[in-house]
Amino acid sequence: MYIYENPQWPVFTWNTKELLEPLTAVRHQQGRLLGRMQSIGFPLQQEATFTFLTQEVIKSSEIEGEFLDEAEVRSSLARHLGLEYGGQVVEVGRNVEGVVEMRLDAVQHFKDPLTQSRLFDWHAGLFPTGRSGIRKIRVGQWRDDATGPMEVLSGAMGKEKIHFRAPPASQLEQEMARFLQWFNEEKLSPPLDPILKAALAHLWFLTIHPFEDGNGRIARTLSDMVLARSEGTVQRFYSLSAQIRLDRKEYYQVLEAAQKGGLEVTPWLVWLIRCLGRAMEAAQVTTEKILYKAQFWQTMATMSLHQRQRDMLNRLLDGFTGALTSSKWAQLTKCSQDTALRDLRDLVEKGILVQSPAGGRSTHYSLRKS
Repeated sequence: MYIYENPQWPVFTWNTKELLEPLTAVRHQQGRLLGRMQSIGFPLQQEATFTFLTQEVIKSSEIEGEFLDEAEVRSSLARHLGLEYGGQVVEVGRNVEGVVEMRLDAVQHFKDPLTQSRLFDWHAGLFPTGRSGIRKIRVGQWRDDATGPMEVLSGAMGKEKIHFRAPPASQLEQEMARFLQWFNEEKLSPPLDPILKAALAHLWFLTIHPFEDGNGRIARTLSDMVLARSEGTVQRFYSLSAQIRLDRKEYYQVLEAAQKGGLEVTPWLVWLIRCLGRAMEAAQVTTEKILYKAQFWQTMATMSLHQRQRDMLNRLLDGFTGALTSSKWAQLTKCSQDTALRDLRDLVEKGILVQSPAGGRSTHYSLRKS
């Protein structure tokens, strides 16, 4: 039996005692993180928000096996947020724009009610061509089950394993009307902790599975929207989707278990709460990098650097993958090999970069450790 087949659906139940310890711990983490971020000043808050929104957009799509171009995501977010973007100007695909606009609409307008029309707009943005891969789907409208029941499958064709079968399409209007009323209710009776509401909204929406595709990305967006409401800020200082991506296998296992049997969902709530806690721990590390980057540029305030050097130093500060060589410098900044070598030697002479002992083609450069 799937949980929506239960006569008591959707009256979820849980063991409050089992939730007390993890919920108290994550609330404490949340308070410390928000307090620290409020003390660092608005420019760094913007930098953090930009970083974590980038993670949200990219990692939520990766969970579903879709890999977005990071440069496109960052460029789109910077434009929508009105921030200067030091990276290479790139053309942003409509699919990336749709994901970015959905995320920003959810967190920047978290006070606005969630409506059927709003969900349809989000869904249309996720699938601007009307297709999921090569498959044509119903976009900006509920699924209709014309080709059979909506199922979540895995395995080779002909040997698929059914992990979940969604409610019939004929029930969607009623199911979504009830979900939207609950989601928009500000004062639930009995009162419900916002973190629990974020977890329940996630599970409930995925169980209804109202669209042909994109349900997971929208469910995670809804969780983030509830969390933004609880924190009362459009600034985002952690990424739940980035942590779910790391715990993807366990995420699907716990989710599948929660969607079968009774309406007691304590294991799902505990798992998502702890996942949120791990996301906040990871945010502390990212925040340290953002603060280090700010301090780095403060020390560079009187240093004469041109834009190529600034752009590449930002890449190193953001976590450059692999070894930085003169060839990579030339390729990324679109300059000649000779110019790249002059840029690098200038930074070495100024004590900003250090050159590896290896010579020839093995020569690479890294930031000098303070």
